[in-house]
Parts: sequence; C-alpha cells; structure tokens
Amino acid sequence: MRFIIVMLAVLTAVFAAPQARAQAQLLSGASSGEARSDPQGALAEALKEAAGAGLSVVVIDTAGNVIAAPQAGVAQSADGTAAEGDAGHSASPLMQAQAQVDTFRSTLRDRLQALPNSLIEVAFILRATSPDGRIMTYVEALFWTLLLFVAGRFFTTEVYGKRIARRFVVSRIKSDPQGYSEKMPFLVFRFFMGIIGTLVTMVFAYAAGSLIFGSVDDLSLQFTITAIYTTFFACRVVADLWRMILSPFLTQYRIPRFSDRDALRLYRWAIVLASLDISFLVFATWLNDFGLNYNVYAIMFGALTLLTTILNIAMIGFNGRAISSAIRNGRRPEEVSGLIRFLSYAWAPAVIVYFVFGWLKLAFDLVLEAPTSIPLIAGLYGVLASIIVVYGVINYFIERFFARSRALRDMNAADAVPAQGETEGEDAATASAAPAGIRPQQPITTYEELARRVSGILAFVAGTMMTVQIWDGGELLADGTVPDRALDVVIILFIGYVIYHAFRIWIDSKIAEEGGDAPEGELGDEGGANSASRLATLLPLFRNVILIVVVVTIGLIALLEVGINVSPLFAGAGVVGLAVGFGAQALVRDIFSGAFFLFDDAFRKGEYIDIGSVKGTVEKISVRSLQLRHHLGALHTIPFGEIQVLSNYSRDWVIMKLKLRLTYDTDVERVRKLVKNLGQDLLNDPVIGDNFIQPLKSQGVIEMQDSAMIVRVKFMTKPGDQWLVRKKVYEEIRAMFEREGIKFAHREVTVRLADEPKAPLSDAQKEAITAAAEAAIDEDMMEGGPSGGDDR
Repeated sequence: MRFIIVMLAVLTAVFAAPQARAQAQLLSGASSGEARSDPQGALAEALKEAAGAGLSVVVIDTAGNVIAAPQAGVAQSADGTAAEGDAGHSASPLMQAQAQVDTFRSTLRDRLQALPNSLIEVAFILRATSPDGRIMTYVEALFWTLLLFVAGRFFTTEVYGKRIARRFVVSRIKSDPQGYSEKMPFLVFRFFMGIIGTLVTMVFAYAAGSLIFGSVDDLSLQFTITAIYTTFFACRVVADLWRMILSPFLTQYRIPRFSDRDALRLYRWAIVLASLDISFLVFATWLNDFGLNYNVYAIMFGALTLLTTILNIAMIGFNGRAISSAIRNGRRPEEVSGLIRFLSYAWAPAVIVYFVFGWLKLAFDLVLEAPTSIPLIAGLYGVLASIIVVYGVINYFIERFFARSRALRDMNAADAVPAQGETEGEDAATASAAPAGIRPQQPITTYEELARRVSGILAFVAGTMMTVQIWDGGELLADGTVPDRALDVVIILFIGYVIYHAFRIWIDSKIAEEGGDAPEGELGDEGGANSASRLATLLPLFRNVILIVVVVTIGLIALLEVGINVSPLFAGAGVVGLAVGFGAQALVRDIFSGAFFLFDDAFRKGEYIDIGSVKGTVEKISVRSLQLRHHLGALHTIPFGEIQVLSNYSRDWVIMKLKLRLTYDTDVERVRKLVKNLGQDLLNDPVIGDNFIQPLKSQGVIEMQDSAMIVRVKFMTKPGDQWLVRKKVYEEIRAMFEREGIKFAHREVTVRLADEPKAPLSDAQKEAITAAAEAAIDEDMMEGGPSGGDDR
C-alpha cells in the first residue's frame, strides 16, 4: 500500500523537491555567502524547509556536540525555541511519498551520472576475475555452452526421443480422452518425460564439454557455466509446463478451450517470454553475485525487465481475445454468468496495470537499493501456472473419487431415455421456449459439481493470497487489520455456501429417490395420478429451513468476527417476535394450520384435493399457503388458515360412477350382462387393464325420469387413473350399444295444451310453450337432473 501511495505521489512531486533542498542546505552547513554573513538566518531557513519536508533535525556545533535533538511532537525553530505540534504527530503518507520520490529522482540521476565510471569498474573487475584477463572469455563460455546444448538437444531428439520416449508416450495417446481423469495422467507423464529429456541434454552437454575442453578449475567460469545450465533447465521446465497446460499439438488433450491456432500462438509467446524473464533474472543475479558495481546491476536489470514488461503487454494484445474466450469456456458473452463475463473483459486491463506497477516498484527498489525478491511479473506467472496445475490435479482426484457414482448415474440416465420422437419434440419445445442465444443457468445438482466449484473458488483465493504475499509480504493481512477481518468474513461465507449446497444436494437427491420413475402428468389433465410421497412433500420445506438457519448462523458469526456484539440482536428479536405474534395473528394461524395439515399427512404434492371453493392438483407448498393447479390451468393460492374442509381424491382408491340415459323399452338385465362382459374384457386391455382395482359393473336402474330411465355403472381404480379409464369406458359402451341396438334416450319435454288448436299456433302460444318447457327443465335440474338421485 505504501508503494501505491509513492506511485501516486510521483505525479504531484516530480517537479518539486523541497526535502532535497533542505537536506542539501543542512549538509552543506549553509556555506553560501549569505550564510557566512548571517549564519543564524541561514540556519533558520534550513530548519523551516526541513520541518516542511517532514524531517527530524539534529543541531550540532563545530566541535560535534549536540545542541538540540529531535523530540516527538516538537519542531526546532531557528532561535533554539521549540514549537509544539500534535503529540506523536509525524509526516503524512503523502509527504513521506513525496520525500521518497525526491530521493528516487536524485539517486537515479546520480546513478546515471556515475554509469560511465561504473562500466569502467565492471570491465576492470571482469578482466581481473577472468582466467586469461579477457572479458570475451565469458562470452566464449556462453557461446560454447549453448552450442553444446544444441548438440545435446539433437542427441536427445534422435536417441532418447525417437527410440525411447516415443514408444512410451505414443502408446498412451487416446483418440478421445474424457475429463481430467483421462487427460491429466498423460499430460503429467509427458511433462516428466520432457524433464528427463532436458536432463539428458544437460548431461550430454556436460560430458561433451568435459571431453573437449577438460575440467574447469576457475571459480568465475564455474559460476558462469552453472548460471547458464540453471537458465537452460528452468527455461525447458517452463516450456514443458506450458506445453502440458496448452497442449498445442494434441487437440484432444487440451483442457482450456483454445483453437489449435490460438493455442500454438499463445504457447510460443509464453515460452519466449518465460525464457527471456528467466534469462534476464539469472543474468542480473550473475552481475550481483559476481560483486560487480551496483549501478550497472540496477540499471541493467531495470532496462531488461522493462523490455519484458513491454513484450508481456504486447502478448496480451495479440492473445487477449483468445484468452477471453477461454475464460468463457468458448461460449458467447450472453451465455455466461455476469461474473464470468466481467472477468473475460476486465482481466486484460487489470493485468496490464499490474505489469506497469510491478515494473515501477522493481525500478523503485533497484534505484534506492532496497531489498528485492522475485520480480512481480515473474511471480504472477508462477502463481498462474501453479494455480492451473493444482486446479487440474484437484479435478483429477475429484473425477476419480466420483467415478463410480458418475457411472451409475450415466447408466440410470441411459435406461431412462424416453422415446426418440418424444425427446425430439420436448427438445424442440424447450428450444422454442428459451430466448435465442441464452443458456439457462443450471444449479449445482451433484456433489461432484459442488467439489469442482469449491476447487475453483479455492484456487482463485489461493492465487489471490499468493499475489498479495508477493506484493505486500504479508503486512496487509496482519492480525487485526481490516483486510484480515474481511478475509475471515469471506471464509465464513464460503463455509456457509458449501454447507447449504451440501444439504440442498442431499435433499434434492432424496426427493428424486422418493419421486421414483413415476411419469409426469400431462398439462390440462384432471390430476391426482402422480402424487409425491410424504417425505418428498416435506423435504422442500426442510430445505428452506436449512437455508434460513445457515444464513442466520453465518450472518451472526460474521458479525462477531467483525466485532459487533450480537446479544442485543437476540433481545430485539424476542421483542419483534412478540410484536409479530400480536399484530399478525392471521399469519401465525396460517403457519400453525399448515404445520398440522402436514403432520397429519392430509395432502401431498401432486395430489388432487377439493377444499370447497376451489379444487385442483397440489403444485407447491410453502410455510403459510399452498398452490392448487386447476385442470383448466388456473393457479389458486390458498392460505392454510382458510381451509375448513379438505377432500383428498388421491388416496388409496377411487370409485367412478357413470349414469346412462336409456329408453324405457331397454332390457335392463341384458344391459347388466353386457356391461359385466365388457368389464371383464377391459381387465385385459393393454392400456388401462392394470389400472382397475374392481372391474366395471352395472348397478341397475337408479332413477326413472319422464323421458328416460337412468342406469348407472361403476368401477374402482387407482387414484388419478379414473379419468383415463372413464374415457375408455364411455367409448366402449357407446360402441357396444350401437352393435346391440340399444338406444340412448334423449331429453324431452311434452307440453299439452288445454284446448286442441284448430289453427296454427300464434306467437304468444309459442312463447308460452317455450316458457313451460324451460320451467320443466329448470325444475328437473334443481331436483338433481342427470346427476341427481341416490349416489351410493
């Protein structure tokens, strides 16, 4: 954080240097002519500028005795008096940043001015340390070592690669590997085979160099050759690592979603930049450890890292679009979540800013000769590669752990595949219902998906923590700081997220098990055939309770972690509960009524019920109400407290009674026998035969009307199946009566006139006849009509 303030202060303090002037005046002892004529005034001016720059001042006399020492909260004035300030007050961070910027500018100017002399000194030291007094000896050592590496690489390719490694690597290549469990073993195996190849190259180069040039006894040459070997090994390892990640030459083993062209281009950029970073870092280390002039080391290292920073920014420009697509897993921006879409757009500017600030910090530390560790750019690449590799390894073990459950799930899914025509129709309907180009977000449905999500979150958090450690060295996350508490809160929220989803997945799996293989009812049917079990009805409510408990618990723990006392919250919750209890009695009644309905198992999800005013299939149950879907499509929401009587048509069995209007000349006994035979035939029907509990039978004549006698038939089925059976029974009875010559009676109303008319009826007489017929029909309907009579 201090470095960021320094960088911001550069913009405001680049042309101002009051602190440097104050230091110069103090160190020079006010040696100008004005100072010699008025030493007290010159000293006063110097003290003013020093105090303005935030410097502590120590005044000594010509003999070296201390006249005035700095005191906390006291600034020395020119006449020896002390001007008191705020106790314990120090310079502001902006003032300190300005002072550091001024120091950086002056130090950089001094180093640049001293660079020619520093180069002469470096040349002298290199000649003195060279075994033959020539600087070119080190260049020749580099040239011959690289030439030996080329020969060793050729030997490794022809002997080790083609005759040994290829036999083991090619035999393991699959045409279509699936998942991390099949890709990671081959990629890791090929990575280690590449490491062995690099070691073979180095051994060959070392052996050939020993045979050609003999042993090297000079320490400076030994150190130089060791640095070259270290650079070669590190570059080859990084190249093999990027080859494992991007798999530019084996498309089927590529885990990130890149095209062949994008993967190959990014791979080449990555190995070139990594080789330059490693080479420049080792070269700078060689300069520093060789004991050469620090000015040369600092300026050379800063210039080389500036070059790599520019190349890294160019790499983002050439490969940014491909990397953004890979972040979205090859999908379009509108098909991913908002967070993924934001990351795919924001990563490039953020990384460019990181590169620029990383180089500025490195340059700042080099000029001021501050301790430096791994450069931030190289550290970022190391963090990124480590996260990718660790994420892949974790997902490999996740897939191996869940392999058995995944295989069982795939087998069950294959067995449950519906008919091809139905599937195509459903897919077409789903595709037409969803907006074009929009993919609905799928929830986490299995523990394997949850484990993958958790591994991704942990990898991201670990990478962020490692980056913070590289930047700040752990000071930002020290105990008791605001970021440290915020991190604790994030960890608590993450634990709550995992706990809730673990419970939710378990509950959803139990609901699926309770649901079994029962087919879903069609839209618009009468319902009641596909009722859920009691456990499947209660588990969704339990899931909501779990969510509330987890949210409340995690929220309280987070408040405690921040330092908020939650005891008053509990007292306030009690008061609020009493107020709600008195002010929302209807709500309390609904909740308790619903609890007792569910405890009594009065209804379940999917059952067809009638509560007097409305009826329909139970579609959703909440804490205070339920929703009924009428077979005509209307959705009714009824609070539990409003239910007085509840009739459930989906329990155990259902008797369906059908009334038939027959003419008076119909043989009732014959009808009974025909219906009985039809009932036996329907028991063997391939569609509805298994739905019968009791077969179709006739109950005889139950009512005599003016124009017809009412014959009733009945049958018993499983709940919900009566609607389908009723359709079939009506169809078969109509066909049977037509074959047997049995006539259905039509509704008739006979109106007799008191006097037989001799002339045509007048309009008034016709209206009177019509009114009499309508009155008779209305009276018949009031008495029960076609649905009247004994229903036992």
